[in-house]
Amino acid sequence: MGEEVISVKNLVKRYKELTALNGFSLSVGQGEIFGLLGPNGSGKSTTMNCILSLLRYDEGEIRVFGEKMTPESYEIKKRIGVVPQDIAVFDELTVQENIDYFCGLYVKDAETKRQYVDEAIDFVGLDAFRKFKPGKLSGGLKRRLNIACGIVHKPELIFFDEPTVAVDPQSRNKILENIVDLNKRGATIVYTTHYMEEVEQICTKIMIMDKGKALAEGTAEELKSRIKNTENVIVDIRKLPAEEVDKILKLPRVYEVEYRADRLTIRCAGGKQNIVSILDYLEVNNLKYQRIYSELPTLNDVFLEITGKELRDTEEIPEEKTDKKKTGKKRGKGDA
Repeated sequence: MGEEVISVKNLVKRYKELTALNGFSLSVGQGEIFGLLGPNGSGKSTTMNCILSLLRYDEGEIRVFGEKMTPESYEIKKRIGVVPQDIAVFDELTVQENIDYFCGLYVKDAETKRQYVDEAIDFVGLDAFRKFKPGKLSGGLKRRLNIACGIVHKPELIFFDEPTVAVDPQSRNKILENIVDLNKRGATIVYTTHYMEEVEQICTKIMIMDKGKALAEGTAEELKSRIKNTENVIVDIRKLPAEEVDKILKLPRVYEVEYRADRLTIRCAGGKQNIVSILDYLEVNNLKYQRIYSELPTLNDVFLEITGKELRDTEEIPEEKTDKKKTGKKRGKGDA
């Protein structure tokens, strides 16, 4: 890890009787793409708002670029970009006017601003849409506009909150490529998403949090090595009797079996050749199947094993009033 860009130590945030962050700590090094994962209501948004000094917290310390972060840390905030989950642009402005506006919040020199706007438009591939207003753009193009507005001032630290929600695969791929490219150009990235495959694809370091605490941290491979699951064997098989499911559960190294919609998922602990013993069992007991294959555990398996499989009925812990000033306009991503 390079020089520490974000340092969060023993952070506590309470909402009356509810403790949203409970002694939470976090360290992000220069040049990392840091994935912050957690179920709904785990405290991810609260964490990001506290780091950006948009939300007051009760205990702990937050330092960004080595300096204490406060609502008045304007020089630090100039070095930060924020790309929120919700599209945060002005509907009455064109693509170019939106990007120009957000750039102008930080860059006053006209020539430099013009250069930065052109580079941001080119970077996200919106040159053909400069004169379009957001209402005329597809969902993927709006997301790319959202990114351009958040990164046009060339920030050193960028927060991405669910940037690929509800976009087509092509747009998602372009957005992920842009994020990796920004990182290669020197930006440190903090990335939150519910798409585990994205985190595996781009993040150099990952933290899983829940109930306001950090539960696990490391690379994707390091996290996978810490869980019970070592192999998943999937069998497409019709009308498998319940008693056979129970017998398979008793096979060596099998610790969990799920049978749903003619698909049998067998989770194994220990070894990576469990498919052989399961094949033997199916053949000896004359159980006809359509297809069988094995998969190594994914980050999704890690996430579910660490945080549990129960449904979460809250999108996020309700936020109290933050320190954002109400202007009657949509809030810009750069207004950290």
